[in-house]
Amino acid sequence: MYAIIKTGGKQLKVEEGQEIFVEKLIGEAGDSITFDEVLFVGGDNTVVGNPFIKNATVEGEIMKQGRGKKVTTYKYRRRKDSHNKKGHRQPYTKVSIKSIKSN
Repeated sequence: MYAIIKTGGKQLKVEEGQEIFVEKLIGEAGDSITFDEVLFVGGDNTVVGNPFIKNATVEGEIMKQGRGKKVTTYKYRRRKDSHNKKGHRQPYTKVSIKSIKSN
């Protein structure tokens, strides 16, 4: 059984027991979290939402909070002192999917 959920402005295909990285969510490691915006549930009984499935949830547990690898941007123009270097580390949350529940 698998589901497609919406979180952090993205859609993710998840299965039970899978570990996913999503945009930063509020909570500490060990907390449980519920995803209510379920778009699709597949498996033996397929259910498609319009846009979301009512009473369908995906339960998960926060494994850790972290920050991704640094992404460096460098803007250069061919004039004296006309360059710009910036770095960014995107925060993320690692979630382990425990169960998928639908109607």
